[in-house]
Amino acid sequence: MIPITVVDVQDAEPLVLEVLRSGVIAQGPMVKRFEEAFAVVAGVPHAIAVNNGTTALVASIQALDLQPGNEVITSPFTFVATLNAILEAGATARFADIRTDDFCIDADAVSAQVTDRTKVLMPVHLYGQTADMGKLVPLAEQHGLTIVEDSAQAVGATFEGKAAGSFGIGCFSLYATKNITTAEGGMITTSDDALADKLRVMRNQGMRARYQYEMAGHNYRLTDLHAALGIPQLEKLSTLTAARQRNAEALSKGLADIPGVTVPGVLPGREHVWHQYTLLVGDDAAVTRDELSEKLTEKGIGNGIYYPKLVFDYDCYRDRADVIASDVPVAKKVAEQALSLPVHPKLTDAELETIVSSVREVFGA
Repeated sequence: MIPITVVDVQDAEPLVLEVLRSGVIAQGPMVKRFEEAFAVVAGVPHAIAVNNGTTALVASIQALDLQPGNEVITSPFTFVATLNAILEAGATARFADIRTDDFCIDADAVSAQVTDRTKVLMPVHLYGQTADMGKLVPLAEQHGLTIVEDSAQAVGATFEGKAAGSFGIGCFSLYATKNITTAEGGMITTSDDALADKLRVMRNQGMRARYQYEMAGHNYRLTDLHAALGIPQLEKLSTLTAARQRNAEALSKGLADIPGVTVPGVLPGREHVWHQYTLLVGDDAAVTRDELSEKLTEKGIGNGIYYPKLVFDYDCYRDRADVIASDVPVAKKVAEQALSLPVHPKLTDAELETIVSSVREVFGA
């Protein structure tokens, strides 16, 4: 089986042992070291480590002190954590349609969703390529919105040379399948000194110093053991990203001419870090997306449907007043057609050839 992703943290063994031998395994010097390195990657002064990517989103919204009924506009085509975080923070979710060229929220569609209750714009940098921040940043400024970037899949991605997570409040996931992993973990990035300070106090039960409480906080801390896993990967992020980019190029070269199939592209001014390599299987293709997925699985080619439904299109969200569904035809069509193939750095040339030949065989191309 060629897996859709591979977790490799063997390089972290020396740092993990260092933490174990130090006796400091909770949030300590290794977390601080990890934060400092991550801030450099994101191009911001502050990176605040938390226990997972969902927490990063929740804490970021909570730090804005929204009032009941305040709305967050985001993408309907995303992992459910995006929506769950908005709801957990006590806000109302509203959705704007996406584009097919980057799978991200469409700035033109956002404008139609802004109301007098809208306070936050949350673009999702899906699959490793940023949303069109050249349009979204001015739009947010025009309407007085705070940008909270769901950068869970986009560590190292850039828009016109500026890193994901540096356009507003950046929220990253460090889950096991992400380009950089700490097994479980998250990171918040910001250039706002006061906000960074507030988030650091919030994540530590509201304490600035031991038993010095300044707010009703939470236990959002990351451990030094988790940080030790992430540091070596962060140090070789450019190498890992380059491997993903080479693999994506090989896949596109081999699959671009299949009738009815659209391969993903890199838009001008953006650096794609290829968390996922996602095809669109059109209505005019020889087989459907689901048939392709089934046949590839039979051939031992890992693949994933990310995501099979729009995030609000589940019974548990359908009747909630704080989930405002909207007509999003592009996102709906993409959810019916998207299929991701392996693109991880551990792929060999032979495996890439096998993936390409297997997909072509399924389509008879």
